[in-house]
Parts: sequence; structure tokens; C-alpha cells
Amino acid sequence: MISHPEKVLFPDDGITKGELASYYEMIAPVMVPHMRNRPVTMERFHRGIGAPGFFQKDVSRGFPDWLERVEVPKKDGTVHHPIVDDLRSLLWIVNQNTITPHVWTSRTPALYQPDVCVFDLDPASADAEGVDVLRGAALRLRALLDELGLAAWIKTSGSKGFHIVVPLDARSRFGEVARFAHATGAELVARDPDHLTQEFSKADRGGRILVDTGRNGYSATFAAAYAVRARPGAPVSAPCTWAEIERAEVAPRTFTLKTMPARAASVGDLWSDMTSHAQSLREPIERLRQLTTHDERRTTND
Repeated sequence: MISHPEKVLFPDDGITKGELASYYEMIAPVMVPHMRNRPVTMERFHRGIGAPGFFQKDVSRGFPDWLERVEVPKKDGTVHHPIVDDLRSLLWIVNQNTITPHVWTSRTPALYQPDVCVFDLDPASADAEGVDVLRGAALRLRALLDELGLAAWIKTSGSKGFHIVVPLDARSRFGEVARFAHATGAELVARDPDHLTQEFSKADRGGRILVDTGRNGYSATFAAAYAVRARPGAPVSAPCTWAEIERAEVAPRTFTLKTMPARAASVGDLWSDMTSHAQSLREPIERLRQLTTHDERRTTND
């Protein structure tokens, strides 16, 4: 099924397309449930990561009839995203030289109601000191979410940061989830403005960690759990535990295509119970409103 398995996709590491496909075949039992029914955007690298890649959303023409897809509205038209619900479809997108599948925060048929809220902590630096600050920011975000009555899960981004994910009951629409995420990010930044920012432009960040909440809008995506990233070493965006963060055992690129088989065999799917903890945003939104109002009053009184 995999064409040209000898093609080298990671030139510095000698990792081939065949090895990438073997990884995804191995990880599919734990990966596919987190992708199921989500529109997928493929990040493709026909010439490997040493050359520019591109993102592809639409599979309306020239693709196999058996591939499940979902039609979603866009400005002046529609897009037909692939859906990865089984090993066959996962390997099919890999055969298109897809290194990283990116997924929506919602699933069909409730396409406009996200079942996860995603916070992407994106540091300016990937050095050891910066990773320590990054871990601290992740723990502070967990504490804030706990104040709001929300449990959160975490995974490495496979790039520079961490993704913190809150499972939702899919009753809030994109706009409400996006506003909640942005307001929560603003509260987090207000508690540590020396290290955190919501300034998207790197020139305006001043070396601080970006609290990126932009993954929560309509058609926005994030790297799927267990996805390989197009970086030297083939790092993986892998679920980890909060205890591993607390013990400083995990960094954004700790897990790779070559080490994940042993990791998966050892710990299984650390997100296996996440969907059973789906949460409403109704009370957290009110708690956040009260919290920010209290902070504003305290600042005024000071």
C-alpha cells in the first residue's frame, strides 16, 4: 500500500517513508480514536522535511471513493476534508507523504460544537532554562483551570511547547469556546506577565511564552495526538502525565518516532479516559467572569 517506502523524509536521521508508515501502523490503535470523525488537514512533504511542505485540506477530486470525507463550508464555497477512522485511511494519508495530520477540535456530526478546548504554550526559546519556565507555565495553567472546575490533559507538541487539552461535552459552539479560551489565557498572562504573553507577533513577545488560544476557532486545527512532527529527529506530539511535567522528566521533543514504540508499550494511551470526562463550560465561564471581576476590583482598590 505504501509507494516508494525507501524515500527519505528526514534526511538528517535517514528516516524513510516506510519507517514513518510503520510507526503510524504501530500507533494506530491508540491514535485513531482521538482522530475519529474529525476533519483532517494533511501536512505533506513530497521531498522530505529538507524542502518546503504544504498543507492540504480538500480531497474532493482524484482520491479513492472509499475514503470517508466531510464537506464543510468555507468562504465562497466548501472544502471536503478527509476523515481518518481506521488504519486504512491513516496509512492512505501517510502514503500522500503526510508527516503530520492536523485535526479539528470538533467531530462530525456536531461539527460546530467542539469536544475539546486547546491551549498551545509556544515559547520563544527551546533551551533548558526556557523549558523549565515552560513547564511552570503549564502547571500554572492547570491550576487556573482547576480553579474554574475543569480537568485538563497534556501532551508534548513535538515542536517547542506543550498542548493542554480540556475535554468538553460538545454543547458549546466555536465562538463560546474561543472566547472562553482567550479570556482564560488573558487571566493566565495577567498572573505572570514577565513570562507569558498573548502577543502573536514574535517581535512583540519580548522572549515570553505565547499563550496561543487560536486553535479553538472554526476550522482551526492542532497536531493530532501521537502525530509525528516535521522536525529533525522525527519528534512526536505525545500525551504525557502531569507528574512527568512536575518531575521535569518531559520536554516538548522528548518522544520520537523511534522511541514511541517502547513508550506506548510501557504506558499505553494516557488519554484513554479523557472522553469519559467531558465537561460543560457553563459554570467555568461564570467562575472566570467572577474571577476576572474580582481581579479588576482588587487592581482598582490598589
